[in-house]
Amino acid sequence: MYQAVSDAAIALFLEKGFEKVSVAEVAAAAEISKPTLFRYFPAKEDLVLHRFADHVDEAARVVAARPARRSPLDALQRNFLDGLERQDPVTGLCDNVHVLAFHRLLYGTPSLVARLYAYQERSEAALGEALSEAAAAAKPASGRPTPEPDPLPARLAAGQIIAVQRILALENWRRIDAGESAETVWPDAVAATNRAFSQLRSGLARYA
Repeated sequence: MYQAVSDAAIALFLEKGFEKVSVAEVAAAAEISKPTLFRYFPAKEDLVLHRFADHVDEAARVVAARPARRSPLDALQRNFLDGLERQDPVTGLCDNVHVLAFHRLLYGTPSLVARLYAYQERSEAALGEALSEAAAAAKPASGRPTPEPDPLPARLAAGQIIAVQRILALENWRRIDAGESAETVWPDAVAATNRAFSQLRSGLARYA
């Protein structure tokens, strides 16, 4: 139901513009009532951003599921590079015409951009918890357990990591939106990702 209603809404938004389509029109297109629609999507913007729902805790899942001896930053860098390799839309490196149309809708609508930050805040919170757990589980050279860390450093680190991934993805999208192909942008995107995570390591040694 989530997918069907979201797809119907996005089709209308792409055709007419986000601001020109009412929630009632979306409900009619999806053949449900407005109250039912709002039970699934609390805000009109969520009809679009539903496509990001599966990515909200992605960074946290990557950290939690990383192989033994791989640092959180190494795991996150590898995950982003893998996303570039398969042209995952979340990395911004995707020149599929439908993805480009969706991104133009998203970044061209101020209320959607504002709502996107709420999703990113949830990503930061989930990643912060995962980083805190990773730091607590780490053992120093002495072999003695590490005390439960102050949660603030992990939250600050999560904010920086999510911001870096957002900026990398936005830069990739801007170049593709200007007419470059994903294949052309890919080498620079990989180099930028490696530089960005190198900078993160210099300031976030605890998670490197």
